[in-house]
Amino acid sequence: IRDRSVSRGLGDVYKRQELKNVKKIVIHYTANPGTSAQANRDYFEGLATTRITSASSHFIIGLDGEIIQCVPLNEVAYASNEANSYSLSIECCHPDDSGEFATVTYNQCVELTAELCKYYRLDPETDVIRHYDVTGKECPLYYVENPQEWEMFLGFVKDRIS
Repeated sequence: IRDRSVSRGLGDVYKRQELKNVKKIVIHYTANPGTSAQANRDYFEGLATTRITSASSHFIIGLDGEIIQCVPLNEVAYASNEANSYSLSIECCHPDDSGEFATVTYNQCVELTAELCKYYRLDPETDVIRHYDVTGKECPLYYVENPQEWEMFLGFVKDRIS
């Protein structure tokens, strides 16, 4: 996996911490329907100036399947609370309030997650989790409300690794 960060300066407000050992991949949804990956990336970038909150993500997958890497893989992102120090975060854009990912977003998330699992030698069944599994926050909403859909997602990731 190449480091495809678009901005090494993203989130300068945060303490730069080295991500030493990736043990989990955490899947999120943006919780703002219809917005683009670039808009969400710009929001994270703006937090470095406004300092409203600390938030960032390693990747954002857009409605058209575009993937923007925001934080280098060897740095901590601020997306998964107590799991920040040992996880990579993937934020997914979604078209409506249900939080269900568009097909192209979903497919890209499966591919990216599988690639990361292979690289870090992670097992999707135990090492790919929802933000909900860390904090109880309903994120990614659709996949919290529909656990069978989450299990299907994990199955697709596992199939891509095999």
